[in-house]
Amino acid sequence: MQRWIWACLTFAAIALAADTYTEAEHRHWAFQPRRDVSPPASGNPVDAFIRARLKEKGIAPAPRADARTLVRRLHLDVTGLPPSPEVIESFAKNPTPAAWQKLVDQLLTSRAYAERQAQQWLDVIRYAETDGFEYDTYRPDAWRFRDYVIDSFLRDKPFDQFIREQLAGDEIDSTKQDLLIAAGFQRLGPLRKNAGNQEVASSRNEVLTEMTNIVGAAFLGVTVGCARCHDHKFDAIRQKDYYRMQAFFASTHEHDVPLTSAEEQAAWKAKKDAADAEVKKIQTNMKGLTGPALDAKKQELDAAEARVPDPLPALYSVADNTEKATPIHVLARGEWERKGDEVGMRTLGVLLADPSQPDLPVTTASPRTRLADWITDPANPLTARVLANRLWLWHFGRGIVVTPNDFGRMGSRPTHPELLDYLANELVRGGWHLKPIHRMILLSETYQQASDVPPSAKAAEEDPGNKLWWRTDRRRLDAEQIRDSMLAVAGVLNPKAGGPPVTVPLDPGLIPLLYTPKQWKVTEDLAEQNRRSIYLLVKRNMHLPMLEVFDQADRAGSCPRRESSTHAPQALELLNGDLSNRLARDLAARLDREAGGNSAAMVDRAFRLAAGRPPSSAELRLGVDFLKTQPAREFALALFNLNSFLYVP
Repeated sequence: MQRWIWACLTFAAIALAADTYTEAEHRHWAFQPRRDVSPPASGNPVDAFIRARLKEKGIAPAPRADARTLVRRLHLDVTGLPPSPEVIESFAKNPTPAAWQKLVDQLLTSRAYAERQAQQWLDVIRYAETDGFEYDTYRPDAWRFRDYVIDSFLRDKPFDQFIREQLAGDEIDSTKQDLLIAAGFQRLGPLRKNAGNQEVASSRNEVLTEMTNIVGAAFLGVTVGCARCHDHKFDAIRQKDYYRMQAFFASTHEHDVPLTSAEEQAAWKAKKDAADAEVKKIQTNMKGLTGPALDAKKQELDAAEARVPDPLPALYSVADNTEKATPIHVLARGEWERKGDEVGMRTLGVLLADPSQPDLPVTTASPRTRLADWITDPANPLTARVLANRLWLWHFGRGIVVTPNDFGRMGSRPTHPELLDYLANELVRGGWHLKPIHRMILLSETYQQASDVPPSAKAAEEDPGNKLWWRTDRRRLDAEQIRDSMLAVAGVLNPKAGGPPVTVPLDPGLIPLLYTPKQWKVTEDLAEQNRRSIYLLVKRNMHLPMLEVFDQADRAGSCPRRESSTHAPQALELLNGDLSNRLARDLAARLDREAGGNSAAMVDRAFRLAAGRPPSSAELRLGVDFLKTQPAREFALALFNLNSFLYVP
């Protein structure tokens, strides 16, 4: 009895505290309103803030990188692709600020820029084209969301609008296809489809949990998901806050919008029913068979399954159904069957002027629009800061806040809080357009600093980790940049944009690891296989070894930033992999064609293509000597393994 009374008192205390926050919790830097700060000096605002901190520490900034290095850095950073030798040499002859600005502006209007930006955003929002878990079922229409994201970056869509469309496109206007596609954001996460008697309520809880967690990680930069089972251990997020956030999705359900007529759908269904019946009949007849009779029957089954028609095209979206709104309860330890208090919709209490304001019922109209209104409100202290930090991270490889998905107490504090607030304020003042912020960063002297400068005595003492950005950090290309750069240098990159995903060949030894071999249907056209990596099939349970070995994002959840490991299998993949060897042959053929068979000219052209610079005298001599005894393919393969090729200078 005493234990029961104590438990009741404890839960009562928790319920009472759910809507109260301490002064210390309110004072956390990320929950404070953004300060209206001004640059401490004239000129580029980025430089003003960075140089002021360096001056405080007595650290001199690095000089400007050389012209060829800058062009290569800019192209790989902004577009994910290496520049041509001709572009490099053109700038090297006239490396003026005006020429640099012209180059920046050209790249920011290119489709390659939009594809690169989209790749990074898709990492954050856990985009994939399969369900994950046991079956890892293919989502045939998910690719439309990828194209929507690319198009949004290409048009420099205001990011507050971009957020609103992803959270509530279907509520904004259910007649517009692009908005319905955007709302497919709600369905991007993993989805369990187990066989057997799966609890419907359990599955629904998993879906709602996934929808809620990604909002905290991607848009707000706080670990909302840590409050699912109990009050957040470190941040001012109560368990009741978590389920109030979840309530915004209570009436959200899957909704596929057909793109075909009723007659076409009826004809497809008849064809599919007949094919399914044939498959089932063969499967029944296979029972008890062994030996050759079973090899034979499997072949018959494969042929029958191949006759099952592909799904008809549709928009992969969501819709509200208030009649089927899921009652949202605070769940003890996050377990769906241990229901506590029922709650309605409300945003994070610590950010509300009045945290005791009542919840809205889960049947309230346009619930996700209300959530989007709060997230994109200029007064929200988190959203613009989180986005500004991501933009900085995408250019420098490290954020002003090193933990881009966690602005809470266990995340890192900003190294330059005034700069972060300035960038966030400029973003909002500029109508949430990203390109002006990109331009400000790219035109700064801070961005153009050299990376190969040893630390001064003062820098080594005060800032050995370069947290204050007194020089540029040298970075290895990420997985997609490496593959795309290999295609570009080899001269076979297919610039085709958009459309269904491309499936490239997979090592036969990996096929048995799939739920069924039919999950990996290779795109036979080689030109299609040579498209940019963003257009490759993103399968949760099977990554291409070439991309995985270079730390491709795991789409089980949000990937806030790419890691950069170094280990032996990376070199083995580049030396022995099917792709690298195929592209080495293509590069060898290109060198022979463009250099007319002259060894010295081949070596010179090779280094200009792969490294963005002419070879040194030693590299030229070694390359010519190598080509006297070894095939050009081996020389080309060695180029893919150069640090000058694999690293952003």
